[in-house]
Amino acid sequence: MKLLKDTTFHTAVKNSFTYMVLSLALLIPFPMFFAILMDSNLVRAKGVIKGALYLPALTSVVISGTLFRLMFSELPTGQMNMVLQYLGKTPVPWLKEKGLAMTALITLCCWRWTGVNMLYFLSGLKSIDSTLYEAASIDGASSLNKFRYITIPLLKPTTVYVLTISVYAGLSMFLESYMLWAGNTSPKNIGLTIVGYLYKRGIEKNQMGYASAVGLILLLIALVINVAQLILNGSFKKEEK
Repeated sequence: MKLLKDTTFHTAVKNSFTYMVLSLALLIPFPMFFAILMDSNLVRAKGVIKGALYLPALTSVVISGTLFRLMFSELPTGQMNMVLQYLGKTPVPWLKEKGLAMTALITLCCWRWTGVNMLYFLSGLKSIDSTLYEAASIDGASSLNKFRYITIPLLKPTTVYVLTISVYAGLSMFLESYMLWAGNTSPKNIGLTIVGYLYKRGIEKNQMGYASAVGLILLLIALVINVAQLILNGSFKKEEK
C-alpha cells in the first residue's frame, strides 16, 4: 500500500510508460520501412547502409549516453543548441525540461535500436516467398496492395516479436537515463524510470524490501502488457489444420 501511494514511484511509472509508447511508435514502423527499402532494388550500397544503421547498437551505452549528454547540453556550444541557433532559435535546457528531456531519451533510443529492428524485419522479409509477389503482379495488384495483403500479414510473427521485446526494453530502460544525467538524480525526476527508482531504493538507500516490491510491480506490468498484446495479435490461437 505504501508503494501505491508513493508519488515518486507514480512519476517513474509515468516516465517509463511514456518512453515505452514513444519507442514503440517509432521503432516499429520506421525500421520496417527501412527493411523494405533494403529488400528492394531502389537502394544501392545496401551493405554500407545496414552497417551504418547497426553500428550504434555495438556502441556501449555508457559511451552513447555520455555523447548524447554533451550533444543535448544546455550550453550554447552543445550540438543541438548550435543547430537551434543556426535556425535562428535560442538555446534551450534540453535535460531540465520534461518534454525536451524525453526527446533526448527517445533520440538516443532510436539511434541505438533502429538498425537492430531493421535487421529483424529484413530477416522476416527474406522468409516471404517471392512467388506471392509475382502472382500479385500478374493479377494487377499495386505496390500498396502487395504491402497491405502480403507483406504486413506475413511479417506478423516478426512484428509480434519486435513488439514484445520493445515493450520489455521500454519498461526496463535505466542505463540510458542514468548516463544522460550522469547519475540517477534528474531535475524533478523527469528522467526517473521504474528501474531507476528500484536502483535508488535498493542500492542507494539499501531498502531491499521496497526495491523488491518495485521490481515485482514492474514484472506484473510487463507481463500484463505483453500477454494482452499477444492475445490481441492472436498469438495464442490454435492454427487451423
